Formats: sequence, C-alpha cells, structure tokens
Amino acid sequence: MRVLVIGGTGFIGQHVLRRLIEGGHAVTAFHRGDTKAELPSEVKHINGDRADLLSFEPELKTANPDVVLDMICYTEAEALTLAGAVEGVCERMVVASSMDVYRSYGRLLGLEKGPPVPQPMDEDSPLRESRYPHRAMSKSTQDFAATYDKILVEEAVNDSVRVRATVLRLPAVYGAGDKYHRAFEYLKRMDDGRREIILEEARARWLWTRGYVENVADAIALAVTDERGAGRVYNVGEPDVLTEAEWVRSIGQAADWRGEVVILPGEKMPAHLASPYNFEHHMHCDTTRIRRELDYHERVSRAEAMRRTIEWERAHPPDQVDPASFNYEAEDAALTR
Repeated sequence: MRVLVIGGTGFIGQHVLRRLIEGGHAVTAFHRGDTKAELPSEVKHINGDRADLLSFEPELKTANPDVVLDMICYTEAEALTLAGAVEGVCERMVVASSMDVYRSYGRLLGLEKGPPVPQPMDEDSPLRESRYPHRAMSKSTQDFAATYDKILVEEAVNDSVRVRATVLRLPAVYGAGDKYHRAFEYLKRMDDGRREIILEEARARWLWTRGYVENVADAIALAVTDERGAGRVYNVGEPDVLTEAEWVRSIGQAADWRGEVVILPGEKMPAHLASPYNFEHHMHCDTTRIRRELDYHERVSRAEAMRRTIEWERAHPPDQVDPASFNYEAEDAALTR
C-alpha cells in the first residue's frame, strides 16, 4: 500500500512511519524538513508547510497514495485544506483526533456546566457543546490555542463527499519523546527522595484513558492499512483505565519507589498543587470498537511501557523546571496539618 503521511516526524508520528515501513508499505512524508527524527531510509519526503498544502497538489499526485494520514490537523481551516488537497488524489484518509472532543472534557475544564457524563464514553457519547477549548490561553486570534478544535476537524473531514475518512480519537499519550512529560511531576518527587506524594481526593480517583506511544502508533498504522475502518470513528487507548492514584503507583513501581500516595481533602492541599480542573468529570473512554472491528491489541505491556518511559524521563528531563511546583516544605506542612 502507498501511504502519504502529513506530519509524521513527531512524538507519535515517527513510530507510525516505522510501523508502516516494517509492514512493507511505501511511505511518503510531507513535513517542513527541519525534523531531527531518525526516520527509516525507505521513507520518501516532500518538504513544505501544511498551510500551503494545496500548492503541493502535483507532488501529492506523484506520490499516488492509496490513503493519506494526517497527524497534525488541528483546526477547521487545516481540515478543509486537507479535504480539498486529497480529493482526486486518493479515496481514503485517516485523521488523528483527540478524546478532548467529548462533553466530559468541556466540563472538566469548566467550559460547560452539568452533571458527570456516564462513563466509559464510547464513540457515540455526547460531544462538547463549547468550541475552541484552549482559546482562553491564546495570545492572539491567530495562534494555535485560539483556533484549535478537533470537533471542527472531525466535522470537516467527515463532510468530504469523495474521500472516506477514518477518525482516531487519541488518549493522553506517554512514552519516550513526550513533550508534556506526563510522568515527570511524580517521578521527580520520587527521585528527590520524597516518601509521600500528595493527591487531592477528587484527582486521586479521577480516570483518564492513556496510551503508550508505540501502542498508539500500532493502532494508527492498523487503521491506515485496514480498509474496514473507512468511515468509522475509533477511540484509541488502553483497555483498563487507571485512576490518577494508580497512575502514580505505576510510575513508582517502574521507578523502584518505596513510598506511598497520600490522599488529602482539597482544603488541606498546598497552593502550588491546586488545580483549576473539575475532577468529578472523568475522561474514561471505551476502546472496544477498534479491538472488535480491526483486531487491535497492544504489543507492549504496561509494565514495559512504564519502564521505558521512566528510563527516558530520567535521561531527558524538561529543559525548564519551575522550582515553585516542587515546594516540598509546603507539602510537608500539608502532611502534618
């Protein structure tokens, strides 16, 4: 199969490219050309900015893809450009979306009011009524936070008449290369010798579907190469969802930490550990559909995934760490109150 990947050089995408090459597929990657990722030599390259995607129509047609995978489609405008660019080029596209499309996410962020949505959420669960979930953090009307919305991306690609779309709603992805360093805030405390890690009680029981980067890449590659997924929407993530307290303990096990998680009521939490989120709204998603319809399963166990993640986090800490986020004196005081 011939696959054109838009993006594909980042945290998740480079693993997808490797999976496709390992599967014997011919892969062309469209990207800016400034990546430092070590990609398989078999990958062909088209260098350009996705904002100018339509101007690369001759190159896209030369690649002659059977399917186009877009890893970096974040806005309605980008989705409309994608749909226009691939019409006449191929008959199928796969788009990486996010579980942040669900109504629970809007309520977690406080953008919407209402009771908790029934969990777990499947692909037919209600979506956010609010739009542009990160606009409040934007610095201008043109920046990423102001225009990002995966709901609008999904609507635009699903409205395409001539190209069948597969939409993949991705979880919180962790592993080597994670720019958000999702394990770091807890691992640093463990490596700093903290014997107790504090969690606010609502956050401690909060559920968030996660996925290890290589397993998520497997799911994406499978959706690209299996035509049974055409026209379908899939949640991607681990089948057994951990609470935040369980997530911390899984990090601790991989880090050989012998401490304990201490759960405190909100009024006893130190100020630097306060959160703006409403953790009564869980992000627990059902991933049965992709397993049933495309025979997906994880190749890397959680224990091995955590081992690899901790090894990478220790070798690649964030470039900047805010000392105020690790106010151990305040945490000790909270433990003794």
